Formats: sequence, structure tokens, C-alpha cells
Amino acid sequence: MYEGAVGDLIEELGRLPGVGPKSAQRIAFYIVNTPEADVSRLAQVLRRVKAEVRFCRVCYGIAAAELCRICSNARRGDAIICVVEEPKDVIAVEKTREFSGRYHVLGGSINPLEGIGPDQLRIRELMERLRSGEVSELILATDPNTEGEATATYIALLVKPMGLRVTRLASGLPVGGDLEYADEVTLGRAFEGRRTLEV
Repeated sequence: MYEGAVGDLIEELGRLPGVGPKSAQRIAFYIVNTPEADVSRLAQVLRRVKAEVRFCRVCYGIAAAELCRICSNARRGDAIICVVEEPKDVIAVEKTREFSGRYHVLGGSINPLEGIGPDQLRIRELMERLRSGEVSELILATDPNTEGEATATYIALLVKPMGLRVTRLASGLPVGGDLEYADEVTLGRAFEGRRTLEV
């Protein structure tokens, strides 16, 4: 629809996850109308991210050095590893302030429709970490969707012979939600994950 640089910008922005054609167009025209200094700063930050940010050699989370801040923190426990799909999931878990162990980022989930099998994920690296014998529990915190469930089940079957405690994050109703608005799957999981009420 648009030609030249604006058309190219809209096309590139549209390739970003969660950015549809209308959002890409809106962002493109925002950039066109933004002062040169602001656009230059954005371009510099993008280049810097690609040049400086890497993946931690232990957990494969985002790192500015060879080890991320969590893997280099001696106060974190080594006995529990929380397995997540993406680096952004580490941030989500950290915001809860409920977990003080280590992480392992798979780099996605098993999705045969998109050609992603176990070999495309960092499952082999996870198994190497578990062979050290220091880990007593593996928390499978993959997404509560078909792909995440398949990934969690696959890993659980792999580690079963090791005798580790394997747990899965509970899923169910959000705080402040109403039962009438919950879908059947969410409500079913809430029933499965129910716990004793301590009074």
C-alpha cells in the first residue's frame, strides 16, 4: 500500500510478534513524526541490544556477561531448577518473589505444526545440568497450553528415571475473577489444583 521507506518500515514492524498491520502502520507514522534525535536514540539502542546482549551459558536467559545475574548470584539455591520457555518467563517468575532457585530457558516449546521438536529446544542442556546430582526438584513452568503441556510431559518422562521430584505450576482462576467468566479448562484445572484451606 505504501511505497519506499514507509512501506518497508510498516512491513518490518508487522513482522514483530503481536504487531498486526494496523499497529505497524500506527507505529510507522509515529516514527515518521518523531524528532530525529529520538529516532536515532531508538536505533542506537536496537544496535546495542544486538551487539551486547547474549544468552547465559548456564540457564540460557538474557545476560550482559557470560553468566546472567541469577546464575552468578551465590545466594540462589542450586537444588531447584525452574524450567521456562522464554527469557521473559524468568522475569515473570522473578516478579512474584516466591522463587529463589535457578532457571533453565528452553527457547520455546514442542510444536510439531511449526517444526519444533525436542531437538530444537535446550532439553539436552537441561539433562546435562541434572546429571550433576545437585538438583532435587524440577519445576516445569511451561505455558498452560497444548504445546507447553506437551513439553512438560516430555521432560517429565525424560527425568523420571533420575528420581527427581518433578512439579508443575498450579493453574486455575485469577485473583479477583468471577466463576461465571472462567472457561471450562481453567475452571477444571482450578478444581484439580485445589488445596486444603488452613483456618
